[in-house]
Amino acid sequence: MTRLLLVRHARPAGSWDASSDPPLDDVGREQAQAMAARLADRGPLPVVTSPLQRARETAAPLASQWGREARVLDEVGEIPSPTTDLAERGAWLRHVLMQCWGDVDDVLRSWRDRLLDVLTRFEHDTVVVTHYVAINVAVGAATGDDRLASCMPQHASVTELDVDRDGRLTVVSFDDPSADPRVDSPM
Repeated sequence: MTRLLLVRHARPAGSWDASSDPPLDDVGREQAQAMAARLADRGPLPVVTSPLQRARETAAPLASQWGREARVLDEVGEIPSPTTDLAERGAWLRHVLMQCWGDVDDVLRSWRDRLLDVLTRFEHDTVVVTHYVAINVAVGAATGDDRLASCMPQHASVTELDVDRDGRLTVVSFDDPSADPRVDSPM
């Protein structure tokens, strides 16, 4: 059995429809440090991160604390958008989040399948710093929920899943680190 600790990146300086790759804002940097402190006694574990800046910056305090280098994997990156226009991208995301995987195109289903393939092949307990929809993919696979948005992971939250020998995912726990009054959103 392998344990995955899926960390949603901390709060970025810009939303998904305002910036293509924003860094963390001041609150996000504090969230990343707090997440590293919460997970300190769980490692050292391998740390994998999305290539996007907000995820790499979230992973950095934990990787540094454990004396590890975070491994960047494209497969745990953000859901692929059909457009680079930021306003269109935001409208597209709001629309697609209301759908089920059976209703989306082959590009998105292929992205989901690659993500699940990577997540179910780790040989050791691993921290994966990723994104809102990616965590929803894993939780949906574990629970049999076909919706793109089946849970609401907050910034810098940790969702724990077990992967059995046959690649089946089981949700172990959801972490709500904050009770932070600043509201998180999927974007």
